[in-house]
Amino acid sequence: MTARLIDGRMIAADLRGKVSDAVHRLRRDRGIVPGLAVILVGENPASEVYVRSKSKAVAEAGMKAFDRKLPASASEAELLAEIKKFNGDPAVHGILVQLPLPSQIDTYKIIGAIDATKDVDGFHPVSAGGLARGLPGLVPCTPLGCIMLAKTVHPSLEGIDAVVVGRSNVVGRPMVQLLLMENATVTVAHSKTRDLPAVCRRADLLIAATGKPEMVKGDWIKPGATVIDVGINRVAGKDGKSRIVGDVAFEEAKAVAGALTPVPGGVGPMTIACLLLNTLQAACAQNDLPVPIS
Repeated sequence: MTARLIDGRMIAADLRGKVSDAVHRLRRDRGIVPGLAVILVGENPASEVYVRSKSKAVAEAGMKAFDRKLPASASEAELLAEIKKFNGDPAVHGILVQLPLPSQIDTYKIIGAIDATKDVDGFHPVSAGGLARGLPGLVPCTPLGCIMLAKTVHPSLEGIDAVVVGRSNVVGRPMVQLLLMENATVTVAHSKTRDLPAVCRRADLLIAATGKPEMVKGDWIKPGATVIDVGINRVAGKDGKSRIVGDVAFEEAKAVAGALTPVPGGVGPMTIACLLLNTLQAACAQNDLPVPIS
């Protein structure tokens, strides 16, 4: 068996096209241009690359970008002041503070300071609480993208046996809530799970979000299962050059799974596409309008 590869780049491009069309209609019919503010603190190279990718995607979608960069020495009060400005700016519909933050800044305090209606990352306590209650609203981009990718293989996730490996607030926990909203049967596995390989082998849908390179081996996967690999890990290659791998041992998994996301080119592109979707959704909600997307 050779797994079908789930092309995240193609699926994300389709979603970004739909968002762009909706933004155009919103501007034409209502005079509203969705605006996204991204705040970067410090000079983390990976964060800088990611922020540039987000800003480029925002511009390509016809949205307004409000980028703000603060030095690594910035105080918590300085960052809170920037958030306050964006909270009060009606041209800004979404606010994203790039993580991780320097040690002198309380991440949870910063997330809580963002206007919940502009929380396009879906990390605010109000957003997390709404998701836990099964209410509509802004949800974290990466888990939302994972659901969309899984649905290209399983149009309905109702009753499917899903295993999520990882319990972070960024991916694992919201992933579970989204799967429950799809009426999936969900197991949460993690580093303390007994006989983790056996738990994974039960899954028709296996979502790996451990942050550990190639942790999930081929013999952990049920033959024919769908595997969504959330991991993005940089490791040293045999030639001394670094390479990007996921949380799943790709070559092993490809020989067992029915469908599999590659790394890169799987979940990553969907995260940015869903950020654009969340920004559009926030702009519409703040103006009491339906989301003009099909």
